[in-house]
Amino acid sequence: MNKLITNEYFIQWKSMLEIDIQKAFQAIEQIKLEPHSFTFYTSVSVMSSSRIEGEQLEVDSYVKHKLLNIEYLPELTQKPNDLYQAYLFANENNLNQNNFIAAHKLIAAHLLPNVQLGAIRNTEMLVMEHATGRIQYEAAPLSMVSKCYSQLWQEIEELIKQELTIEEVFYYASFIHMAFVNIHPFSDGNGRIARLLEKWFLAEKLGKLAWFIKSEVYYYENVSDYYKNLARQGMFYESLDYQKSIPFLLMLPKAISFV
Repeated sequence: MNKLITNEYFIQWKSMLEIDIQKAFQAIEQIKLEPHSFTFYTSVSVMSSSRIEGEQLEVDSYVKHKLLNIEYLPELTQKPNDLYQAYLFANENNLNQNNFIAAHKLIAAHLLPNVQLGAIRNTEMLVMEHATGRIQYEAAPLSMVSKCYSQLWQEIEELIKQELTIEEVFYYASFIHMAFVNIHPFSDGNGRIARLLEKWFLAEKLGKLAWFIKSEVYYYENVSDYYKNLARQGMFYESLDYQKSIPFLLMLPKAISFV
């Protein structure tokens, strides 16, 4: 099987960057952090990611829920709170396959029955855009999903061990995000945990300040482009054209300086 995460498009991707990643990340290092900063930024990230998946609570309402303990109906906060717990877990633990499974169990606590938490799906999977209900593409076939998922983790673990430039870190974080959603290994929660995985990889390589990058917010504010760019590679997993993935790979760098 060919590599799932390839550097084949890195030079072209880098030539198309519209921002200086190093300079933009240094600006994040200048953020004046308060005791509540992590809670605030994480709440915004969590609810933005949840909104992409069709959750109804507004982002600012969820921030009030976490910072000011304002109560809302449980059906509005349960699944975002599960995702929030997964972000806390990721912030406190290294990125590896076992911890990732633990994070999925947190995320999917109110999405799936217990037997499916952290478990590879046992059905075929179509990826749909939640806002429109349109089918975007078919995920990895059931006959391939376990093998693809295992290979993805082998490649992620290799990248974690490597010395990478900051540009390579962002390129590979985006590619990991994309490769994961193409596989869609779980029965539910794939989008939420894919965006967490991307940021977790950034934090693993760049440190905890990476948690303050507004990637989920940027994807939510540009959700049509997010789905369109993920779907550019083609409808069927076995014939994906990663040459067409560069528009998606360019989205994460734009999020660094997103206000």
